[in-house]
Amino acid sequence: MTYSFVPFKKSAADVLEWLRKEFSGIRTGRATPSLLDGVMVDAYGAKMPIMQVASMTTEDARTLRVAPWDKGQVKGIEKAITFANLGVSVSVDDQGIRVHFPELTSERRQGLIKIAKERCEQARISLRIERDKVWSDIQEQEHTGTVTEDAKFVAKEELQKIIDATHAELEKMLERKQEEIMS
Repeated sequence: MTYSFVPFKKSAADVLEWLRKEFSGIRTGRATPSLLDGVMVDAYGAKMPIMQVASMTTEDARTLRVAPWDKGQVKGIEKAITFANLGVSVSVDDQGIRVHFPELTSERRQGLIKIAKERCEQARISLRIERDKVWSDIQEQEHTGTVTEDAKFVAKEELQKIIDATHAELEKMLERKQEEIMS
């Protein structure tokens, strides 16, 4: 009997998706609505993501327009963006809120690269934890007799191939983000 790696492949895909989301929240020189995804607004007695109370569009390379669906939410959205500490300036006008992203300094770019590397390392740690769980399960199945010793080593090789492919994808994602930050 061969070992099923379907749950592990799903876990690896989840780690990659988590890193994509984390990288989308790391600001580069361009303003994108995804930079505000982590901002939570106090609205209607609950904390809600900003995308559930307003539409966001890009006005130019360094400016986002946030248009609340309910004009009474303008102050709450402004406060939430300000307290999110994103290093942006916020101004309110008759159409909604403008979010201005300042030009990145070389020092700030290096800091963002450091953050990106830390997030990539967190993804590697998560992957390592999942790998250890699968390997323990394979060894347990060998001890109970469900998997032969030969099948155990075949499974170990297959596990390593999945790990290597996922690590390669993590590295590509990190390289792309570093290039994006430096450009």
